[in-house]
Amino acid sequence: MDGDSRRAKAAELVEKYGSALFRLCLVMLRNAPDAEDAVQEALLRYIERAPEFENAAAERAWLFAVAANRCRDSLRAARRHPQLTLDELAGLGAEESDLGLLDALMKLPEKYRLALTLHYVEGYSAGEIASMTGRTPSCVKMRLKKGRELLGKEIFDGE
Repeated sequence: MDGDSRRAKAAELVEKYGSALFRLCLVMLRNAPDAEDAVQEALLRYIERAPEFENAAAERAWLFAVAANRCRDSLRAARRHPQLTLDELAGLGAEESDLGLLDALMKLPEKYRLALTLHYVEGYSAGEIASMTGRTPSCVKMRLKKGRELLGKEIFDGE
């Protein structure tokens, strides 16, 4: 791919998937700068070595899996930034009514945040999440169940 083709493909990817990838990475990493980096790395990986996809759903699933892996890599590295505050979330355009939910979601362990975000925010089924994360569908379902329980405790106990 030449330079102009890469720029055009990057612009197309940002338009199609940028917001959704950013939401996923923001929930996983809990801060905007690291989320932006993870999205950028996922998009670069796509441009450099994405396989041929059968359809748009496979392309989207591949990008989400790569972005989630980039987030996990960042989480393993030393934390460079503090957790987002509610004021910072409000500054990112989150609806006022969503701030409590987003704050509670960000306090959950990563494996539950990922499953809940992919399922409820991005609309993936347990089977699709399983193929993206390398887990079994039953494992994903258990993470969704446990994540909902933890989220409920976080929301209602935090009041």
